[in-house]
Amino acid sequence: MALLKVDDLKIHFPIRGGILNRKIDEVRAVDGVSFEVKEGQTYGLVGESGSGKTTTGKAVMGLNNITEGDMYFEDAHLNAKKGKKVDVRKDVQMIFQDPYSSLNPRKRVLDIVAEPFRNYEKMSKADEKEKVKELLERVGISKDSIFKYPHEFSGGQRQRIGVARAIALNPKLIIADEPVSALDVSVQAQVLNFLQDIQKDMNLTLLFIAHDLGVIKHMCDRIGIMYQGRLVEEGLKEDIFNNPQHIYTKRLVAAIPDVDPRRREEHQRFRAQVKEEYQQSFYDYFDENGMAYDLRSISDTHKVALPERG
Repeated sequence: MALLKVDDLKIHFPIRGGILNRKIDEVRAVDGVSFEVKEGQTYGLVGESGSGKTTTGKAVMGLNNITEGDMYFEDAHLNAKKGKKVDVRKDVQMIFQDPYSSLNPRKRVLDIVAEPFRNYEKMSKADEKEKVKELLERVGISKDSIFKYPHEFSGGQRQRIGVARAIALNPKLIIADEPVSALDVSVQAQVLNFLQDIQKDMNLTLLFIAHDLGVIKHMCDRIGIMYQGRLVEEGLKEDIFNNPQHIYTKRLVAAIPDVDPRRREEHQRFRAQVKEEYQQSFYDYFDENGMAYDLRSISDTHKVALPERG
């Protein structure tokens, strides 16, 4: 059973102009995206900057208004227009991309990590402080740091503080929006491995957003490839990396460096094939408006945006 289900999600932003500031066009940031995330799974949304992946994640959190489509969390309709609006913020938390701007520089670590408790739990000051200390030790930060400010920590430590805040209420789903893109490579590996440990210990479900397929391969069970607001390919990790079908997916896979010298020639041949296919038939993968086709199943686990074959 899916913990999170996104069905035909569309998020359009108006373009206004003229003296009366009327709507003259719109930006289709997300244009018909559908996917499911099962409990305990890590689902990766990957694509270049501007593909709509972060906009999709923020829509699940309720930070972006939805133009069309439906979202369900444990069968609760998140964007129902009638009836009482479902509040799942206690069960759905977010780790933001930038560890420098996602923490309030005027607040101490104690106040930052304790904020979820102050919003949703009734705890005494002493219990709150002890709980914050436990969370900090869980993410590898000294409990003596509770009275420090964000500027006194490194980038990796700040991201760990952000994780501590996200897991404070024992959520069921965490949306990780490029959580390591602003960190050094050596620190990236530490944070990724630490996230996997936390996920295993707490039985978390992750919606992992990134532009780096190498990171996605390390973290995710199932992957969706986004391009210009639409999914162009979706499948298990093995489907995407061993049998890419869409030209955009092939280019992403071909761009991953292969450090094994024994496979160097094979990788160079694959890159040459993808380059040739891109030059000859790139536009065959898109309709007359330059948009990706609807996803079609090519196996039980693999979907690709390909045109109907006559």
